[in-house]
Amino acid sequence: MFNLDSLVRPNLRDMKPYSSARDEFQGEAQVMLDANENSLGSAGPDQFNRYPDPQQRAVKHELAQLKAVRPEQIFLGNGSDEAIDLLVRLTCVPGHDSLLILPPTYGMYEVAANLNDVRVERLQLTPDFQLSPEIVAGVLASDAKIVWLCSPNNPTGNLLHAEAIEEILRGFCGLVVVDEAYADFAAAPSWTTRLAEFPNLVVLQTFSKAWGLAGLRLGMAFASPAVIGYLNKIKPPYNVSEATQRFALQALRDAPRFAELRRQLLVGRDWLAERLPALPIVAEVFPSDANFLLVRFHPDATAVYDFLVARGIIVRNRTTQPGCAGTLRLTVGTPAENELLLQALREFAG
Repeated sequence: MFNLDSLVRPNLRDMKPYSSARDEFQGEAQVMLDANENSLGSAGPDQFNRYPDPQQRAVKHELAQLKAVRPEQIFLGNGSDEAIDLLVRLTCVPGHDSLLILPPTYGMYEVAANLNDVRVERLQLTPDFQLSPEIVAGVLASDAKIVWLCSPNNPTGNLLHAEAIEEILRGFCGLVVVDEAYADFAAAPSWTTRLAEFPNLVVLQTFSKAWGLAGLRLGMAFASPAVIGYLNKIKPPYNVSEATQRFALQALRDAPRFAELRRQLLVGRDWLAERLPALPIVAEVFPSDANFLLVRFHPDATAVYDFLVARGIIVRNRTTQPGCAGTLRLTVGTPAENELLLQALREFAG
């Protein structure tokens, strides 16, 4: 049985959060003399002399309509990495508790665990990077405070089976975090549509991928108001800058541009997936629901990687990741970049 209060670290349950006047005041102020800002303005061409809205109310209002959730179900952070770190700090007592990852997967889960002195449990995905009944049983038997399910998975690109995720949600006593950083490129519905069913569900999304706003560093977490309330309680007071909030609002109001960017990237993904298998150095192109392809090269993926780097083409070498021997992760680029990548691989193949 999931019980959020028993999952949260005891010292945080009754912790009094930092409170600014901007948290306490509602409405429009004529004179703002509460925060020791520079009342005269800003150096530079734009005005950023005032602290940003600590609750990002305008962004959450627009995002709630787009995602069909309530604003109180949304947490915004400095990239998804902030939400990952806060979830670990919220639930895991350093030197005592553990979290569970399913490699190969996104490396920041383990980084956050190590940073917070939290033990890492591992259950490796199947050779086709899926959740088997045995893996699900292992998750349900774990006493970890959090299980991280990256779907579509990074670095493999595939969606995890929804039936297996649902079984974990129904039986795991800790938080189940479904990281959907690449979900905009997948055909499956988001797990945000199931928040009402599962109080232990946290869904991570980002503006860095399909939205094309990686430089803004804005990540999203969707969960029950109780979970979001705890995240807001322990976050830094002004964790999302005014500039980031302004640009995010502009992006949310430019849905046609977002849809076209996504369409073009999916076309590029299909273009690469059709042509790569024809190269004699390519052993396997794994199916992808993301904006990248995991590709197994033979006889030596690292030699291919070094060859590409020497030509100024930077990809991700994943050969050391569990189950990913001989693989490189190739992000879908512009049409011109995809052509250059393919041409370089042809040159290497001779």
